[in-house]
Amino acid sequence: MRMMGQLAWLLFGGIAVLLILWWAPDKPVQQLYTQYAQAPSQFAQVNGLTVHYRIEGMTTAAPPLILLHGTSASLHTWDGWVKELQDQRQIIRLDLPGFALTGPRQDDDYRVETYANFVADFASALGIETFDLGGNSLGGFIAWKTAEFYPERVSRLILVDPSGGYEWNPEELPLGFRIAQAPILSYSMEYFTPKFMIRRSVENVYGDPSLVTDELVQLYYDMTLREGNRRALRLRFKLQQSRDESETLRTLSQPTLILWGGRDTLIPVANAHKYAADIPNNVLVIFPELGHVPHEEAPVQTADAVRAFLR
Repeated sequence: MRMMGQLAWLLFGGIAVLLILWWAPDKPVQQLYTQYAQAPSQFAQVNGLTVHYRIEGMTTAAPPLILLHGTSASLHTWDGWVKELQDQRQIIRLDLPGFALTGPRQDDDYRVETYANFVADFASALGIETFDLGGNSLGGFIAWKTAEFYPERVSRLILVDPSGGYEWNPEELPLGFRIAQAPILSYSMEYFTPKFMIRRSVENVYGDPSLVTDELVQLYYDMTLREGNRRALRLRFKLQQSRDESETLRTLSQPTLILWGGRDTLIPVANAHKYAADIPNNVLVIFPELGHVPHEEAPVQTADAVRAFLR
């Protein structure tokens, strides 16, 4: 009995040590501004939110290109595309509500329809009437929903491994996503977020995990810990559902570029062909060696396809 008691205390002590090591309190947004909101970052008031965004590139006769990131990402995911395309287009990227420096909504409304209306309101706040719109994963879902709701404002679409549209079963769900969807564990993630979990989640969405750097992991970690974001992630996953929206996709009139990573284990490449079959006016480009965030993993290669499309 004494031995069992000692083992129990050792186990309890080990768990306590792990919890101490994994304890990760929210990071105040003002603290993160210093590192991640340097020029050319700007802020706009939209629907009661202080929205972090950047405007870069050349002003041309063509509409500006607005870019939307995916779940748990930030406007920094588009760094490579901005570098490659800024000599041809004006590019606007932002941190969506519930993520990165923009942070959570006061009303906890993370429905994709609310996001679509937010994008239109954001463009209006910047004095932009018509725009091209691109997005990755959740951002892609929001992009085509915005095009559905505001067809007169969205000129062209760029969908990079978008979510929504169809039912699907992930081949491998990132560890952070699995925890965020678990009924009890999701609450604990608001307080205990080990950095190795963030690294594993980022590696899951790369075709070549060796490209994931310590600097990139730190960026995702800091954006996750921004005050309120982990709670927002839990609430958004409660609303998430996959359903067939083929009929809606067939109504989209915008010329559309569909980019997909052939090694996407989150949203299977089979969905790329479904999008291509349903959206009337589209170009499909598949990158066999890339994962769920091909624009981040191989910005030069993927930007070439965007450049050709925008011409």
